[in-house]
Amino acid sequence: MNIVYLNNKFLPADQACVPVLDRGFIFGDGVYEVIPVYGGKLFRLDEHLQRLQNSLTAVRIPNPLSNAEWGIMLNELITQNNGDEQSLYLQVTRGSAQRDHAMPDNPVPTVFAMSNPLSPVSLEIREHGVAAITLDDIRWQRCHIKAISLLPNILLRQEALDQDAAEAILLRDDFATEGAASNLFIVSNDVLITPPTGPFLLPGITRDLILELAEANNIAHCEKNISRNELRGADEIWLTSSTKEILPVTRLDNAPIADGQPGPLFQRMLALYQNYKQKLRNQ
Repeated sequence: MNIVYLNNKFLPADQACVPVLDRGFIFGDGVYEVIPVYGGKLFRLDEHLQRLQNSLTAVRIPNPLSNAEWGIMLNELITQNNGDEQSLYLQVTRGSAQRDHAMPDNPVPTVFAMSNPLSPVSLEIREHGVAAITLDDIRWQRCHIKAISLLPNILLRQEALDQDAAEAILLRDDFATEGAASNLFIVSNDVLITPPTGPFLLPGITRDLILELAEANNIAHCEKNISRNELRGADEIWLTSSTKEILPVTRLDNAPIADGQPGPLFQRMLALYQNYKQKLRNQ
């Protein structure tokens, strides 16, 4: 049984309970983060905690822990779950209150964290890529907040799965924003391109690392809007996230991307990314 953290206690998952009037349960009133762990080391903890703080500030929930306290708790959670490779999920809600759309005064946030095994992406996917479809972005206008109210994302991702695709790439006003659960990159004429951050997409930690690796390794790159036509005509398409890392998209809307195989820049970036992870493990 996995050990979880709930409001200052470590306990088995099946013993962890929150009140039915918790606003996370009633309203989806909360935010979350997902942090990979490699070799028992937290992946870019400072960046994840800064994004958590940005989300908390945006939704006006007080941060219940200092960065040092978050680090102590999360490292203890890693130890309690006895795994070198883990995915930590942490969630902060506004806590329990009488059901009312108005925010309660002086809320006492609910803090929850759990660990799941982190499985590597299969060799088959890395060699052959995944399929994706395009869908209209039906989500709200503050997608930069990592909110727990993810029903639109669930519906979009499920539509992709129903069509035997791994992900839905979302379009708003005919421009690609991101995936239902991932950030988006394309390669066009040897340039790595990703949409700029803003209210319509989540500022991904993995996304930012890929841009850093591109800069450090003289890979041409830029942040700019990607039109539907540019997406369809790309030489390569990647999806990125903390748990899936980098996924090559080789089919889009049932049509191959370029030659239908993961491209050379994906192979190079994958090697750079794995090298970065290994350095973290060796620290």
